[in-house]
Amino acid sequence: MGFGFIHNGIFLAIIAHSLIGVSLVWDKVLLRRPETRNLLSYVFWLGFISVFGLLLMPFGFHMLSLTAIILAFAAGLLHLVANFFYYAALKAGEASQTLAIMGGFSPVATALIAIGLLRHPLGRGSLLGFVLLVGGGFLMFFSEKLNYREMLPSILIASVSFGLVNVMQRLVFDATNFVSGYVVFTFGTFVGTLALLIRPSWRAQIFASPEKAEPRNRFWYFVNRFMAGVGSFLIFLAISETSPALVEAITGLRYVIIFLGAYGITKLHSDWLREDFSGPVLLGKTAATALVVAGLVVLGLNSEEESKVTQTPVIQVRNPGVATATATLLRLPPE
Repeated sequence: MGFGFIHNGIFLAIIAHSLIGVSLVWDKVLLRRPETRNLLSYVFWLGFISVFGLLLMPFGFHMLSLTAIILAFAAGLLHLVANFFYYAALKAGEASQTLAIMGGFSPVATALIAIGLLRHPLGRGSLLGFVLLVGGGFLMFFSEKLNYREMLPSILIASVSFGLVNVMQRLVFDATNFVSGYVVFTFGTFVGTLALLIRPSWRAQIFASPEKAEPRNRFWYFVNRFMAGVGSFLIFLAISETSPALVEAITGLRYVIIFLGAYGITKLHSDWLREDFSGPVLLGKTAATALVVAGLVVLGLNSEEESKVTQTPVIQVRNPGVATATATLLRLPPE
């Protein structure tokens, strides 16, 4: 079995958002527990593990241009800011609400920022899939009453921040290989995380010992962080292969995972998590799920057609040696 799927940005984004969706359901449960209610500490440790991105250095890292270094490093810093407001919104509202609303605003913010900076802001022939996915997010926005005053500012700041991060990273990947761009990006996030320790009051919050820390919860917390880290890595790998706006639009898949997970936990373990699934709300969420699934189907079909069109035709030649040498030269990456 080959590894061609690594170069399929749509497929990578689907896997990534599925992992993050599962992680976020558990995040919502953990953020209700006493030992994980400290949001600053929560985001600090989330950013701190980004240092493991440096382990990729032996697998193709080379020095970037100064412009690419600045872009990747700044994107890493901004990613920490985006995560803070993202989890602040998640803590303030219901899990399914927050993720679905992000699924509407964040792709639009990414697409608007990408216009004028990227050659194909929405990818090639993927407008319908993009509209369906984003529509699912906005349908959730109107499906129930929300605490706009508390949630919306964090959601908007997180959406714009993630949009900037995605476009900046795509610009970096266009200028260098994935490993080099990702290593500098994660180093930027790690440095930003260490900067949180400068302020004494923040440092005290980060290292404050919870009154009732349960070892079992701590274990699952780090398991969950690992899952989220793998998902985040795959997000940027997908961005290196396709349009950032499309990758962000597939955020709607997280909503489907959140919807199903939150519904199941609310029914089976309401002491862990309880969300509103009354008649009109359930109908709106179900319709939004249908839009997301339809969008994924459209993107999948477009991706398959594009791969068929872009495949290099087989040309028969009389001299196999010349053909082999030519093919080898064509596979060489640009300097």
